[in-house]
Amino acid sequence: MVLGMSLETFTFLHVVISMVGIMTGLIVVAVMLQNGALAGWNGFFLTTTILTSVTGFFFPAKGLLPSHIVGIISLVVLAVALFAYYGRHLMGPWRAAYVVAAVMALWLNVFVGIVQTFGKFAYLHNLAPTGSEPPFAVAQGLVLILFVVAGFLALRRFHPPLRT
Repeated sequence: MVLGMSLETFTFLHVVISMVGIMTGLIVVAVMLQNGALAGWNGFFLTTTILTSVTGFFFPAKGLLPSHIVGIISLVVLAVALFAYYGRHLMGPWRAAYVVAAVMALWLNVFVGIVQTFGKFAYLHNLAPTGSEPPFAVAQGLVLILFVVAGFLALRRFHPPLRT
């Protein structure tokens, strides 16, 4: 039992929250690439991505795992995004800090999704049973390149009007 739910139910809830975080994060990045208004998408993305990281700590584990370290990094990055957006209103260097933090938080969520996909789907698991084989590295490398390019372009294109 985790938070009064069976482990299966809790896992399902965690996966749904993670998928919503990824989908809303992709929308936020797409909006930044178009220099649009983030509106409610930003809050939805940040909330679900924070919930993804927090709920990850509730899974039964013996000791500190790599997933916990990724969760801690994600929460620190998300704190920067929250402060840049809500505390500093994207003014001055905080616009860039927000863009980098938001893209990085999304990438971390996708990174874990890829790890889980290779671990849970038999076909992919057979291609990379330890997670150190070339198919896994190629998948993670390509996704990292896509996020670096998207982040670079978002930094150049996203210039929202100043708000106070």
